[in-house]
Amino acid sequence: MTQPRKPVKRRDATGHLDPEYERGLLEQSASNRRADGDSNAFLTTTNPEEELAEELGEAFVGAATSGGDVEGDRHERIVPEESGGPFVTTTANEEFAGGTDESNIAEATREPLPRTSKAEP
Repeated sequence: MTQPRKPVKRRDATGHLDPEYERGLLEQSASNRRADGDSNAFLTTTNPEEELAEELGEAFVGAATSGGDVEGDRHERIVPEESGGPFVTTTANEEFAGGTDESNIAEATREPLPRTSKAEP
């Protein structure tokens, strides 16, 4: 198991930005500044692992270019998962094994109720 990440301290008790966190933010935003002192309003790279950010960005661009709210239409669109998705149809004979194996021997006795341990009740 991996250790849980240490939470990032963003603000102090009075609500001010933590100086170390603020310094990190300024360093990250420096990549958007150009040599002439002007800065880019939007990110120039994308991270494909951020699905929510991508969805929100697409919603913003849709709303900005159409002049209306497109989020309702985006939620109502049909996605492949709703019509079965990428599943392969097979028969029960292909899916379920027949006969017995090492964990299910023919001489086994049937328990009246499922048991979670070998200890006697």
